[in-house]
Amino acid sequence: MKSHRKVLTLDVPSRTGFVNITSDVQRAVAESGVREGLCLVNSMHITSSVFINDEESGLKRDYLRWLEKLAPFNAGADPRVGGYEHNATGEDNADAHMKRQIMGREVVVAITAGSLDFGTWEQIFYGEFDGRREKRVLIKIIGD
Repeated sequence: MKSHRKVLTLDVPSRTGFVNITSDVQRAVAESGVREGLCLVNSMHITSSVFINDEESGLKRDYLRWLEKLAPFNAGADPRVGGYEHNATGEDNADAHMKRQIMGREVVVAITAGSLDFGTWEQIFYGEFDGRREKRVLIKIIGD
C-alpha cells in the first residue's frame, strides 16, 4: 500500500470565503500514483473547514449569509449584547469556530482508476471563517 501526504497553504484575503481546491487535490492524487484508495482532505485549523458541494456562486453566497445568521460575527465578549465568552480570551473569532463546526473539518473521497470518484457536480472546497493569514489543508492519500 502506498501513502502520500501533501499540504496546501491558502491565504484568503477576506475574513470569510470559499476556495475550490478540487484541482489541487486531484493533482496530489496523480502525484501519489495511487490508482485505488482513499483521499482524506482536512483543514488543519479550528476556524476553517473542508466540505463537498456544487461550484455555484449563488450557493456560496447563500452559505455565507446562512452561516452569518447562525453565528454572527461580534468581536465582543459580553453574551448579553451578542458577544461570545470565547472572545474574552483576547480573540475575536468565536463565530468562526462555530461556523467551522457546522461546515465540517474534513472529507474523504474514494479514488478509482487514479481519479477522485465524485458524484455529479461534487467539488471540494476550503471554507475560511477567520482569514487574512496563511492556513493549511492536509491531503492524505492511501491505497494501491
